[in-house]
Amino acid sequence: MSRTAGRGAAKPFAAWTTIFYLLLVFIAPLAFFGTAHAQDDSVQENYGTVIGIDLGTTYSCVGVMQNGKVEILVNDQGNRITPSYVAFTDEERLVGDAAKNQYAANPRRTIFDIKRLIGRKYSDKDVQKDMKNFPFKVANKDGKPVVTVDVNQAPKTMTPEEVSAMVLGKMKEIAEGYLGKKVTHAVVTVPAYFNDAQRQATKDAGTIAGLNVLRVVNEPTAAAIAYGLDKTGGERQVIVYDLGGGTFDVSLLSIDDGVFEVLATAGDTHLGGEDFDHRVMDYFVKQYNKKNDVDVTKDLKAMGKLKREVEKAKRTLSSQMSTRIEIEAFHNGEDFSETLTRAKFEELNMDLFKKTLKPVEQVLKDAKVSKGDVDDIVLVGGSTRIPKVQAILEEYFNGKKASKGINPDEAVAFGAAVQGGVLSGEEGTESVVLMDVNPLTLGIETTGGVMTKLIPRNTVIPSRKSQIFSTAADNQPTVLIQTKENVPSPRTTTFSASSSLLASPPAPRGVPQIEVSFDLDANGILKVGASDKGTGKAESITITNDKGRLSQEEIERMVAEAEQFADEDKAIKEKIEARNGLENYAFSLKNQVNDENGLGGQIDEDDKQTILDAVKEVADWLDDNGATATTEDFEEQKEQLSNVAYPITSKLYGSAPTEEDDDSYGHDEL
Repeated sequence: MSRTAGRGAAKPFAAWTTIFYLLLVFIAPLAFFGTAHAQDDSVQENYGTVIGIDLGTTYSCVGVMQNGKVEILVNDQGNRITPSYVAFTDEERLVGDAAKNQYAANPRRTIFDIKRLIGRKYSDKDVQKDMKNFPFKVANKDGKPVVTVDVNQAPKTMTPEEVSAMVLGKMKEIAEGYLGKKVTHAVVTVPAYFNDAQRQATKDAGTIAGLNVLRVVNEPTAAAIAYGLDKTGGERQVIVYDLGGGTFDVSLLSIDDGVFEVLATAGDTHLGGEDFDHRVMDYFVKQYNKKNDVDVTKDLKAMGKLKREVEKAKRTLSSQMSTRIEIEAFHNGEDFSETLTRAKFEELNMDLFKKTLKPVEQVLKDAKVSKGDVDDIVLVGGSTRIPKVQAILEEYFNGKKASKGINPDEAVAFGAAVQGGVLSGEEGTESVVLMDVNPLTLGIETTGGVMTKLIPRNTVIPSRKSQIFSTAADNQPTVLIQTKENVPSPRTTTFSASSSLLASPPAPRGVPQIEVSFDLDANGILKVGASDKGTGKAESITITNDKGRLSQEEIERMVAEAEQFADEDKAIKEKIEARNGLENYAFSLKNQVNDENGLGGQIDEDDKQTILDAVKEVADWLDDNGATATTEDFEEQKEQLSNVAYPITSKLYGSAPTEEDDDSYGHDEL
């Protein structure tokens, strides 16, 4: 029984409804033809070393698989996880620890939580909510959120993809430092519940960072690989509970000797540790404002300090029952001093903790698996260290203890590195087979705004399905292919993903046969094809999220800007190294000259004073010119100092010892 496509769309999509009316587009399904297939991750070409990156909301992590082993790499601060922060000062761009460390002093030009903006629309209610907590400016550009900060004394607008690319670039830099060679290919993870637009935007960010993102892997799936890579002894049903800084995912997998099959997935792309922090911050802000009759939220530096200390307190409460939050000169010169107990923290966030159980129930229901059939509970993400979160989850599973065998901060990057190893043909990955699923139902809008489903959620990917539709009006000139993504919830949300026009020759209603095909690749990214069976005319598009995706020209421009930033970073690094080299050389010379048991005891007073005078000249020059000098200036000063010191120090070794000299001065030629 055929249905004709409708003119109206759901109320939230009035704009699309208008297009529907204007174009007089009507399509109707006539017959169904569907196929689904899964592909293995066979090595199709030599990619070289493929790194695995966990691009997190609050922290990111990078790993690499070599010689059958995965190594999680440390950054320049010696840390295995790097803050997903980007900042701009008057002198330079900072990424990672350096950016986060200066946040409280420079809040307006420090960008964080960019993952909460990527691939979203400016009008998204979550974006509007987050904007109230961001110290940096978020503006609307063509319906997308963009960040505006001052760079080199001028406002600069950046897309979430560009900012994410800076974090990915930092991960790339860490990997290149470890490997000692250029890295061009990567596996990047995303929340399982990311939609098509968010996945594509993440891939674009990789491109801007100079990375070919070979695979976009769901975070809980990557964590399951980390957990189950060495597991033997038969099939096990595993729940991966991934509660990070900004997103939450739950996946149910079957793991059997290297075969990882995702049975169902669910989640919330806007729930995590940041939300717990905001609850605590709101609580203290209200208390402080009431006590002091002020509005501290307008003091961005004070809010930056509070954010920093609340995050520390939250971490402390995972191992202690209470902690003090002390901030000197918090606001208007007044100090901040409060106690936060674990009980209060739990009280402020209990509804959010309990909210995480709904996706757990959803995946069990979707996979038709009972609680008792779950063999293991795997905790992933820093927020799973919260004792109450663990207790609620274990209580739900009737007291079953969660596994703590993997590092929750590093598990996702570990799994991504393994997947990178699979793609590059690393030893030890031959038996690894990954079968993931799509989180959202995909379909086409038909009559009355009804969604005709083509690929149901939790379908194994990659997958291809097609269906034949027809016109719903006589002599209809065009057909609008309007795709939809469906988010299951108590109030099911269906939103427009993309659209494409296909010309149709004049014909009676119901006569044209238009085949629409959906190709969902292993990254969860959709391509839509449409062809008129009568004329043979075909169109093929990649979902573009209401034309919100970056164009190829924009990506190329951003790549060029990213390279320019990298060149500037390199120049600043060289300048800092040159200054450090000069300061260290001068300091070392001064210490040696003043050491009577060393160089100072072997040269005369005139030579000693000559060197000390030269060192003082350098110190004075640094005081006057250090802030504005170039790399070449520092190198020139070092050379001048060396020209003074070298003739004096070389006199100690300039003449060969005579036979009468002490034997201790003799040496063998090398």
